[in-house]
Amino acid sequence: MLLLLVITYGISGYTVIERWNLLDAFYMTIITISTVGYMEIHPLSNAGEIFTSTLIVVGVGTMLYGFGVFAETLTDNSFVTYRRERQLERSLNQLRDHFIICGYGRIGTQIVAEFEEHHIPYAVIDQTDEALVRLRNEDRLHVEGDASSEEILKLAGIERARGLISAVDSDERAVYIILAARALKPNLYLISRAGRPESIRRLELAGANRVISPYQMAGHRMAELAVRPALVDVLDTLHHGMAEIAVEEMLVKQGMAAVGKTVDEAGLLSPNAAKLLAIRRRDGTLHVNPGPGLRLEEGDLLIALGSEDQLFASAAMLK
Repeated sequence: MLLLLVITYGISGYTVIERWNLLDAFYMTIITISTVGYMEIHPLSNAGEIFTSTLIVVGVGTMLYGFGVFAETLTDNSFVTYRRERQLERSLNQLRDHFIICGYGRIGTQIVAEFEEHHIPYAVIDQTDEALVRLRNEDRLHVEGDASSEEILKLAGIERARGLISAVDSDERAVYIILAARALKPNLYLISRAGRPESIRRLELAGANRVISPYQMAGHRMAELAVRPALVDVLDTLHHGMAEIAVEEMLVKQGMAAVGKTVDEAGLLSPNAAKLLAIRRRDGTLHVNPGPGLRLEEGDLLIALGSEDQLFASAAMLK
């Protein structure tokens, strides 16, 4: 902007004082402030010489300052940083049906690793220096800022998100995050970490669909491993898809062919379909090992066990 101002000053001076045309005035200004040292295009009057002297002092100083700023920008990788930020912004704008992960501590890092393994789109929100350094080094899609801020949540694409996971280490911050997310998108699926058992109820009142206590979960897991280690190993194998069969959930959505049909009429009991283990209604009612006469409704969540082909076949029957 300073350089443009100096060039405008030079052109205006030569056109007013010396009555030169715009091209000659522009050329004279450029060769003067760039210290090239060519001969004057036309003889200068006394007023023109004084004006040229001021242009040399102001223009050369501005040129040197401009080149210094440009060199500094190159040396501190500002262009690279700007390009990376623009690319990050474009990637965030392209996200659809993704999860927003608030907090990139130990729990948030593990969630991201699981999502990467299952190719689930996500965006991380954090503002701590240590987490931001790791996010940049690992080239993770992220937004820098406070996750309880509505503007930051919008930057992470909350309007297009599938769900939000609050993995921050403060229960008070988690409550604010859940409240902000619920206000922006009332039907968003919200999961939150609770550090203290008494915070579980507060987070549920704030609007969280599921609240996880790492200590309770770890204790339950260790007790299960102590009592039924083989069962835990089998469930882990099914969940992580390390066997030929897996457990998967399927949601009955509006407009699907299966809405209003019985389990048998939808074809979910055919040999080609996966084994239907349970159906959970939208109101929370659970039907384990559902019979053929159970009628499917919008919002039903089906839990099925089978091979990849069988699971795809069951999903196709629902649609």
